[in-house]
Amino acid sequence: MKLRDQWIGWDDATRGRALQHVVNNSRFLVLAKIRNLASMLLGSVLKRLANDWQSQYAVNPYLVETLVDSKRFYGGCYRAANFIVLGQTSGRGRMDRSHQRHGAHVKTVMVYPLIKNARLRLTQAG
Repeated sequence: MKLRDQWIGWDDATRGRALQHVVNNSRFLVLAKIRNLASMLLGSVLKRLANDWQSQYAVNPYLVETLVDSKRFYGGCYRAANFIVLGQTSGRGRMDRSHQRHGAHVKTVMVYPLIKNARLRLTQAG
């Protein structure tokens, strides 16, 4: 993702070495109408994530990323859990190698550093 890579300061080679330290949160949906439940659950998961990921995969995660479909959702629970909004994707998706679907599925890119100086660690990882 271009926005994430620019925010971190990655070139292609560094991204290839360090991408394993980025955890992608692809799904998170809470349908209960209980005030602050989603952000509270998300915060609890983020506190455990580093230890659980290290014990399961033997990799230290430095950053969590997520994409929110901006046509359908605001991403309020991520914002309440202190995720950083980086901006909008171009909307073409990772499978569109021929650049035919520009603007089709625009998503908001959000990240959450799990450690201090995550950006610096991600540029030095490898």
